[in-house]
Amino acid sequence: MRKPKAKLKLKTKRAAAKRFKLTATGKIKRHKAFKRHILTKKGPGRRRALRKGVMVSHADVEQVKRMLLA
Repeated sequence: MRKPKAKLKLKTKRAAAKRFKLTATGKIKRHKAFKRHILTKKGPGRRRALRKGVMVSHADVEQVKRMLLA
């Protein structure tokens, strides 16, 4: 008689793991876009603001969590 198949473990999407971090409270943090190149025409205040991380939008949280916690 055959053994019942065990449920497969789901792997984390590696691309998502490199882009998002979970905070201690369970929120998801991300980096801002537009900080890679063509920075000369962007003002210093704008560049400074782009350094900071922000939380993922409420609309995207479920999708990102599924990718991270798969």
